[in-house]
Amino acid sequence: MVKKLQKLSADKKKSNAQLSSTVKDSAQQIWLAGLGAFSKAQEEGGKVFEALVKEGLTIQRKTQAVAEEKITEATSRVTTMASDIGSKAQGQWDKLENIFEDRVAKALSKLGVPSARDLEALSARVDALAKGSKAAPAKAAAAKPAAKAPAKKAPAAKKAAPAKAAAKPAAKPAPAKKAAAKKPAARAAADTGASAPSAS
Repeated sequence: MVKKLQKLSADKKKSNAQLSSTVKDSAQQIWLAGLGAFSKAQEEGGKVFEALVKEGLTIQRKTQAVAEEKITEATSRVTTMASDIGSKAQGQWDKLENIFEDRVAKALSKLGVPSARDLEALSARVDALAKGSKAAPAKAAAAKPAAKAPAKKAPAAKKAAPAKAAAKPAAKPAPAKKAAAKKPAARAAADTGASAPSAS
């Protein structure tokens, strides 16, 4: 048994020595492989670096192009949405403005305030009355001399002349009063918008 144990211990020593030698050999090979890789990286490092820079530039250009495309797409969507919203808002403002104008017009008409149309119609009537009043004095002036002329041409007796003279002073104040009465009536008719024929 002792011999067996000695044999086993000798085998263990041999195996340990073999194991350590194989580990040393493999470690040496790994070290040499690392040195070779390092020297190759130094030799080809500049080439690899330049290749990586070129590849990075192409990737950057592609990503910029894609980003710009997405940005233009997004801005076009936003502008169309903004224009749609703006047109809808303008339509709503127009409706609101019309409703407001209608309600204000109704309230003013209930209070008796004339509208712009009413004022335009009244202005047109005043203009028509003014034109009519200018034409009326010309017609009246043309009619008065014709009435006076036949009275002068008519033969009258000398005795009737004093009677006419006495009648004329009494008759003169009456037409003056009528003319004075007609002027305020015409003014009142123009202010109220009544027509000239109804005032006379």
